[in-house]
Amino acid sequence: QVQLVESGGGVVQAGDSLRLSCAGSGLTFRSYAMGWFRQAPGKEREFVAAIRWGGGTTNYADSVQGRFTISRDNAKNTVYLQMNSLHPEDTAVYYCASGVAASLDIEQGYDYWGQGIQVTVSS
Repeated sequence: QVQLVESGGGVVQAGDSLRLSCAGSGLTFRSYAMGWFRQAPGKEREFVAAIRWGGGTTNYADSVQGRFTISRDNAKNTVYLQMNSLHPEDTAVYYCASGVAASLDIEQGYDYWGQGIQVTVSS
């Protein structure tokens, strides 16, 4: 049974930093690309960042480029999302996902999803 468990969310102020973690089990973690998505209240879930299996290729949504960094530690079966200079507009439930598809900026590219974790940025 595949499980992806996010941690590290919380309430912070605008300009602060936060690091999310996502621990995977039940899958050959190093064989999967990993992604982060988010869903704000009243909005559709959107792509945030993705990283290929080896960690050498990453891509980001324009809205987070330069502020967020995705990384992975295959020895720990964990992917991270370092979020700096947070804005109130970053408030959302953040989801990690794993997949093997070529397109990693769409939900259809992923096979497994975590339950999500809340990030709230106050102004």
